[in-house]
Amino acid sequence: MFLRQITDPSLAQNAYLIGCQRTGEAILIDPERDLDRYFQVARENGLRITAVADTHIHADYLSGAREMMERHGATAYLSAEGGPDWQFEWALGHSKACFLHHGDVIKVGNIEIKALLTPGHTPEHMSFLVTDKGGGADEPIALLTGDFIFVGDVGRPDLLESAAGQSGAMEPSAQVLYASLRATSDLPDHLQILPGHGAGSACGKALGAISSSVLGYERKFNPALREALTAGERQFVSNILHGQPEPPRYFARMKRDNRLGPALLTDGRLPVPSRIDASRLDLWIGRHDRVILDLRTDRAAFASRHLQGSLFAPLAGGKLTVAAGSYVSEDASILLVVDDEARLDDAVRQLVRIGLDRVEAWIPAAEALEGKPFTTCYPRISSADLPAGTAVLDVRGADEFGAGHVTGASNIAYTRLAARIDDVPRGRPLYVHCESGLRAGIAAAFLASQGLEVVHVDGSFAAIPPSCRV
Repeated sequence: MFLRQITDPSLAQNAYLIGCQRTGEAILIDPERDLDRYFQVARENGLRITAVADTHIHADYLSGAREMMERHGATAYLSAEGGPDWQFEWALGHSKACFLHHGDVIKVGNIEIKALLTPGHTPEHMSFLVTDKGGGADEPIALLTGDFIFVGDVGRPDLLESAAGQSGAMEPSAQVLYASLRATSDLPDHLQILPGHGAGSACGKALGAISSSVLGYERKFNPALREALTAGERQFVSNILHGQPEPPRYFARMKRDNRLGPALLTDGRLPVPSRIDASRLDLWIGRHDRVILDLRTDRAAFASRHLQGSLFAPLAGGKLTVAAGSYVSEDASILLVVDDEARLDDAVRQLVRIGLDRVEAWIPAAEALEGKPFTTCYPRISSADLPAGTAVLDVRGADEFGAGHVTGASNIAYTRLAARIDDVPRGRPLYVHCESGLRAGIAAAFLASQGLEVVHVDGSFAAIPPSCRV
């Protein structure tokens, strides 16, 4: 049996390629839309991808399952569970779609993959139990858990309410998740746990940085799983719902599109943005249907000079997808300001993975910023210099804010600013801060693009004068 975890570090997302080396058949589980990298791994290992599966309707990226089925002829294995509101509508009636119920088995050569209904993160969620029959095994080797069990955490049950807007769904989902976790008691300790995400994903609050684990270990040292197995439902529900980060605005769109059907890439290829020069910047400045994403990582350099209306969306550390997904609409045309052309392909892929396909142009940062007519700036101060009595916007999460904040500050998480733009204080300079300065830099750029007068408070929250804090 061949098994390879293929990771997207920008979204901390894991896809899995599982192949039967005897027959050469393989299945791809939880792929993103840029399929070429999966095909490359398959080719290098003498495999052909004949099937694709999704563990659930994803919220944090667009699935490549439709692309795999309709463009490449793979059989798509999708959950039939969860009720009428949680069906993969894009695949209904398609001859290459196979809908799974709890206990159904997928055969890939001599490999057996059993679907287990594991709801709670979403109602239709399935995990896949893998047994290498061709290798003579009569017990499973691994459980592909999607967003059910992570290393060090479990899937968050609040997204149906906090991201998809289903009022009142949070607590019932947590109760269902509790039951699903307890139902794993009969699975053997030796099972490898192969999760859909790792540290850095917004699909949990305490995901580990290790890429995989073993069920017996997680039973002992995964606090949420251990609590589900040993404590009462009420305690588990209270703890699992506490401290979950506010999801980016684009999560609701991903849920919708993965249910109705992600758009197919034009000709099955990634967008190829055109290189423009400074003489064409006037076509991008001040246009509501066009967005400029500045991919530089230096927030101080951005504050001191950037193109008018541009967003600070640093390519490193997964912040491009968070910033673009929180502030850019899916139909907007996009210009990238880059300081390293070699990273352009990576940037395009990250945007395509969250459904931002209209990446039309790019320009080197040095060239974009050399002319004064289209550049601007905003003030930046250290957190230690935050003056008392000013209008302050704290863009950390609600739990961070509750643990301590600046006296009189308003709180809107930076990922929710676009959805709550009418709640942002106006009328005087707005001092924007977070825990370290990075989230505040992203938020300040967005607010400045909306015409607000901002001051970026850059530095640690702990450095803010104690006299300003509660």
